[in-house]
Amino acid sequence: MTSMRKRFFHINPEAGNMPTLLARRAPYKPIQMQIVSLASLASLVCLTAFSQPSGASEALLLVGFSLQPQDTSPMVPKAERNVDGIMDNSFLVEEAYNQEAGVVQHIFNGIYSLNKARGSDDHAFDFVFTQEWPVLSQKHQFSYTIPYSFVETGGFSKNGIGDMLLNYRYQAYLNEGTLTAFAPRFSLVLPTGDKDKGFGDDTLGYQWNLPFSTAVGSRWFAHANAGLTYLPSAASANDRDLLHYHLGASTIYAPTRDLHFLLEWIGLWNEGLGADGNLEREFEAVISPGMRRAFNLANEAQLVLGVGVPIGLTASAPDVGVFLYLSFEHGFLRAK
Repeated sequence: MTSMRKRFFHINPEAGNMPTLLARRAPYKPIQMQIVSLASLASLVCLTAFSQPSGASEALLLVGFSLQPQDTSPMVPKAERNVDGIMDNSFLVEEAYNQEAGVVQHIFNGIYSLNKARGSDDHAFDFVFTQEWPVLSQKHQFSYTIPYSFVETGGFSKNGIGDMLLNYRYQAYLNEGTLTAFAPRFSLVLPTGDKDKGFGDDTLGYQWNLPFSTAVGSRWFAHANAGLTYLPSAASANDRDLLHYHLGASTIYAPTRDLHFLLEWIGLWNEGLGADGNLEREFEAVISPGMRRAFNLANEAQLVLGVGVPIGLTASAPDVGVFLYLSFEHGFLRAK
């Protein structure tokens, strides 16, 4: 494929999403999904926070639960479980738990990515803000995602806003006892990025994702994603249509309610222009170990800090990076 800027990507709109921002920046190859950060200082803050003991006697039962059961299977009474402490706070892979009614979540995150190249190395800082709102109940959730990127490649630098996302997610299934959930998402990809800088495709695009989540016992989670992104008349393909596919999977170990360890994998089949001007598909894969730490605050608010280390598994992916995550969740309706 023609030379494009390599970017770490992820399927989770909370993390800035998108197999959509498929970087078409020289001299990187396409890879997508935006996010991220200023690695060293923030990661030091995260790691310091992780080492502090939690002062809360009970962790907040986060967004994966609805106030009423949403399936007809019998509820299994459950004791305090470590998996209940942190939910809907993954990095690259999307979890299938909508926001509870009356609870809003603000997510700040991003990725620093490094690609070794002849001469000067290529660097990218992608920052993303996402806000998630329940619509009347936990069944329906609206969110939006705003990415901003700083790129340094070949001795030149550029920055700008990327293509924004408007997301709707439907809680099709949720079993509170097993935390098994399915929540299909549809997103509009808005043409807000500068196509000349390679931050957008100058077209209204569409993305679908099918996230599935479940707890395995009291200390483990498993998550899986599958979806696609359609960009009609994409600028990076000389006004031809692009279709990208993605898969994702993760496992999470919860030694305590407030500290979880993650291992995430993302695969993306990007479509783009080849050297001969025809459309070609290229596979990009990343694996990312990480950790997340929850701080339960007054009035059932929760702060979650996280750090991950994405590692490229294919030649078209960035070599290595740092992923930083910050989420703050609180109620916005007065309790009755």
